[in-house]
Amino acid sequence: GKLVKLSIVIPVYNEVESLAKLHQEIVKNIETPEYEVIYIDDGSTDGSSEKIQELSLANRRIKLIQFYRNYGKSAALSEGFKQADGDYVITMDADLQDDPAEIKNLINKLEEGFDLVSGWKKNRKDPISKRLPSKLFNFITRLFTSVKIHDFNCGLKIYRKSVIKTLDIYGGRHRYIPALAGQKKFIVSEIIVNHRAREFGNSKYGSQRLFHGFFDLISVLFLSRYIQSPLYFFGQLGLLSFFTGFGIEGYVLYLKYVLGEPFAMHIALLIFGVLLIFIGIQFFSIGLIGEMIANSNQDKESRIKKIHKG
Repeated sequence: GKLVKLSIVIPVYNEVESLAKLHQEIVKNIETPEYEVIYIDDGSTDGSSEKIQELSLANRRIKLIQFYRNYGKSAALSEGFKQADGDYVITMDADLQDDPAEIKNLINKLEEGFDLVSGWKKNRKDPISKRLPSKLFNFITRLFTSVKIHDFNCGLKIYRKSVIKTLDIYGGRHRYIPALAGQKKFIVSEIIVNHRAREFGNSKYGSQRLFHGFFDLISVLFLSRYIQSPLYFFGQLGLLSFFTGFGIEGYVLYLKYVLGEPFAMHIALLIFGVLLIFIGIQFFSIGLIGEMIANSNQDKESRIKKIHKG
């Protein structure tokens, strides 16, 4: 059939020792003549950039995107995706833990009719401090999203072009790409991939990542459900709170005017009711502001693939 073009997108942050070997392995494992390798240098300070430029002199299929400073993996992937024009796009990490030999397995799986195939590092060569939080997040994400894969955060993935051009990746959301894709009704699958121990350098992530992961998960789950209609969510909370407060105040008035008990006896209840009414109004306002934001963001996502003119 038609020649499939392959783009490989690799965020790089201070991995100068791995790059030559990584590139050698990638080229050895690509079977199509139509491909490009896009390195995104995310503000490296160790000469990674120069190394990639040196590699690109020998191979004109290499593109280098250089950032002013370190913006993080989500930003790197996002820019890489904008530049990629392959029919299939593969992402992988630059630290040699992802094995380029998996490239053909990923392609084969994708061609069974999936839109995104994620690697599953079943036998993960990492310290337990990285493995445990990861297991927890994968479990929670599986629970709350309809995407049933084991390893959301594996760097090694393959996408159809349609997926990367419609996903919006920023902040720490790269960890939840399969969940985001599932929310957009793309069909997601996984294969078990070979995971290798780190050869050079050290891991770039600290413990703060645990909290980040948690907040990112909340934002992904919330945004997916209510991005089009924030008022549904906040409005429900607001109405509930407002009418509960209203009811409490009614009860306090009943105690005072029907049963003749002074307000002073029920001061806590009185304040609680007022508080609930205020919170209700607040939630409602947040919902309305959310609606305004959602409204102005409505046309940001690029939906159009191509426009054919006769």
